[in-house]
Amino acid sequence: MKPMRRVSRRRDENAKSGIQSEQYDTGAFLDGTRNVRRPSVAGTGMSIRDEPVSGDRRALLLLAGVAGLAGMVGPGWAAQRVSGRGLNLIETANAPYGSAAAARSLEAIASLGANCVAIIPFLWQAHEHDPRIVYGDAVPPARLRLAIRQAHAAGLRAIVKPHVWVPERWAGSVRMRNAEDWARWFAAYRSIVVQLAELAQDEGADTLIIGTELRQTTGRNEWDEVIGAARERFSGRVSYVAHGTEEAERIGFWHRLDAISMSLYPPLGPDSDRERRRRLIQSTLAAAHSVAQRSARPLCIAEIGVRSARGAAMRPWESAEERIAEPDPALQRAVLGDWLDAIDVAPADGVLVWRWFTDPGAGGMLDTDFTVQNKPAEHMLRARWLRS
Repeated sequence: MKPMRRVSRRRDENAKSGIQSEQYDTGAFLDGTRNVRRPSVAGTGMSIRDEPVSGDRRALLLLAGVAGLAGMVGPGWAAQRVSGRGLNLIETANAPYGSAAAARSLEAIASLGANCVAIIPFLWQAHEHDPRIVYGDAVPPARLRLAIRQAHAAGLRAIVKPHVWVPERWAGSVRMRNAEDWARWFAAYRSIVVQLAELAQDEGADTLIIGTELRQTTGRNEWDEVIGAARERFSGRVSYVAHGTEEAERIGFWHRLDAISMSLYPPLGPDSDRERRRRLIQSTLAAAHSVAQRSARPLCIAEIGVRSARGAAMRPWESAEERIAEPDPALQRAVLGDWLDAIDVAPADGVLVWRWFTDPGAGGMLDTDFTVQNKPAEHMLRARWLRS
């Protein structure tokens, strides 16, 4: 069964108009059910004894082995550190890009010790089989320009990272029914990427993401034309964000990009079972590094995140609209800390936390959404990133 995004009718209408409302309704743009299976660490070419090594130590040994291969696979690995750290940023109606509020929010990101931010324009199509994809009303080009300028003013590198909005579904459900519709969809999508590439070049963005989690499209040859069109117009780094290691392993165009980027939301078990959670995180990262090593490209973790809600570790992809739960900001802090601990062992070229809003007052201790703002997770990020 394909994963389905459970969103309210109000959410659907707001997405088309670019209007975003408070708390739950700001929370589900791309947070629908992600059918992420537990990644395998097979195929890494490493031998690890089954006993008496503990599960945690086995995963750490594997991560260390993968990290040890880093210098063999390409220049992006040579530094052996997380060179990019930041947040995925979502615009809210009360703090549009260009406003003083959005500027304060970006300055707050920089104050964490972050050095980059992913700015997310939304593309839109009526349903998963509709070839008429368009640049949506949320974050139009003029405000995207303002967003990049405000990021630069805050001392942050700008990453342009488009997401596809599909009402009641998610980007991973996009799939055309026939060759004619595929041709129409890719022609329209390529035109939008060209527009984004030209804008990103004009404004001096650091990185252009050509797609995010479009897992049922990435086996098609048309991506070569999309990549070529982006390269012709944008001189910075170009990447694509795969939906976990499963999609990343199937992609055949990594050699044409500058980095392998992934969103990582594996199920992490019960909230209270930290040993299991750390083991699952470590095995997921080992699998991600293995893909990057085989492709001779640096690894960028484009999304890690979890709600500040009880039970969120079991289903980290789950939005606040999908399940009402009691606030648990300590869990969010602990899970993100475990991710960053594992990344310290086997550094990626970049890591972006999901997420942050342009509204500086978003989040808070009673919020159960993904944002880390005004929560213990924000303080944890500041302590770690300023120290590094």
